[in-house]
Amino acid sequence: MSRTLTITPRSAIPLLVLLLLALGAVGVSKPVLQKSTPTLCAADEQIIFSCPIKRSAKIVSLCASQNLTKQTGYLLYRFGLPGKIELEFPQSRSGSQQLFQYSHYFRAQFDQTGITFANGGYEYTIFHDYNGEEKPAIEESGVRVTASGKETSLICASKPKVSLGNLEDVLPQAPDK
Repeated sequence: MSRTLTITPRSAIPLLVLLLLALGAVGVSKPVLQKSTPTLCAADEQIIFSCPIKRSAKIVSLCASQNLTKQTGYLLYRFGLPGKIELEFPQSRSGSQQLFQYSHYFRAQFDQTGITFANGGYEYTIFHDYNGEEKPAIEESGVRVTASGKETSLICASKPKVSLGNLEDVLPQAPDK
């Protein structure tokens, strides 16, 4: 003998309430808004590296044209605030790839990447380092500025937007130190 289940509008209300409660328990999530990384790159440029500096409102950015290769496009370092760039290197975009050097060191649990250039007696290295040998692991990024043998590190205040590895086949390799 088979039975037929008849749902009337009045009997559907408890079922609807149960369904809504079940969906709530499953955890229908709200969209998470991502904070964008502050940058000094123009809208039509690639962001190779960008972050705000700790204890400062200033931003360090490494920007590239969309068509960056060894022979085409450009790479620019910018430091300062939006609308108030304190340093842009180089002044000319032509052949800018040859003014930067790429370095990368990797072993298990340890990864260091740097982009170096010299300007006005200072050496700048945009860096992204990971040391998993430390507990807890240490990840640090920023820019190191060296002059007369003295080094100052400006560390990122938050996780940077970083894709330095994209430059490995574009820039000359830095000599081993």
